[in-house]
Amino acid sequence: MLEGLFSLQGKVCVITGGSRGLGAYMAQGFLEAGAQRVYITARKAEACLAAAETLSQYGDCVAIPADMASAGGIELLVRELNEREEHIDVLVNNAGTGWGGQFGQFPEKGWDKVMDINVKTPFFLTQALTPLLTKNASAENWSSIINIGSIAGIVGNGLDNFSYATSKSAVHQLTRVLATELASSHVRVNAIAPGRFYSKMTEFLSSDQEAFEEEVSQIPMHRWGEPSDIAGVAVMLASKASAFITGQIIPIDGGTTLVA
Repeated sequence: MLEGLFSLQGKVCVITGGSRGLGAYMAQGFLEAGAQRVYITARKAEACLAAAETLSQYGDCVAIPADMASAGGIELLVRELNEREEHIDVLVNNAGTGWGGQFGQFPEKGWDKVMDINVKTPFFLTQALTPLLTKNASAENWSSIINIGSIAGIVGNGLDNFSYATSKSAVHQLTRVLATELASSHVRVNAIAPGRFYSKMTEFLSSDQEAFEEEVSQIPMHRWGEPSDIAGVAVMLASKASAFITGQIIPIDGGTTLVA
């Protein structure tokens, strides 16, 4: 029964924001799980190409540099995928951004930028890629969409990142709505809500030893997430191991939401 349960053999996967951090961790996990091909995209072309070259030691990784913050970038990615593939099996909506600022001075541009990239982009990219996601999907072979939310969208403390926390809560609800919408097309939709992981977005904290140690002391498991922590859950959600799971938000946070 367990044979092949966590395998991505033959699967074509797409990960936005795949050049670093969580996106790169998941890309490596998919390749090591046997994915036929993993496409990664990121705004900075040089970084995207370099990441694909590094990840290619684990399997076939292809870079498609594109800015997911723009309609043109989404169109470019969708066009390239349609030219290269007859179908895709897994889409990870990982590209995102944040904007910190105190409540009284938080700017409208900081709100709009974060909501556009974190919420608007996943919706319209999913909409545009649904034909490819459903092309090879069936009752025996469901496609999978994984949205990257955050525990910031669960707990009540936005930590001066008001639009980010709100956007991730919206991603969680978008996940539920899309799961209902796409179930009849044999596409499962779930979300991962990470806690603290090492990434460009969290450098401000991991580089401050005193603040870092203080936060770690508040996490029940007393550590931050490692690459394998998110890669393992992503592989599970992309494979048959989660064949009866859709519309769910899975925190990977070392227990932070238990005490936050």
